[in-house]
Amino acid sequence: MLTFEEKWEKVLACDAAYDGQFYTAVKTTGIYCRPSCRSRKPKRENVDFYETKAEAESSGFRPCKRCQPEV
Repeated sequence: MLTFEEKWEKVLACDAAYDGQFYTAVKTTGIYCRPSCRSRKPKRENVDFYETKAEAESSGFRPCKRCQPEV
């Protein structure tokens, strides 16, 4: 299992190898994304990570329209 720091590094690098392994949720926008999403990167303090789409959605986040993690 990756630490918060390791996941954050993968998000900053837009690393597609980690798509499906975890999801990035942004507290200020209510959106969750794939690690490879090319949208503007949020502030680190506004980020939570979830292991599954279902966890992110049950916590009140909706899928990103750009990277479409629900597909």
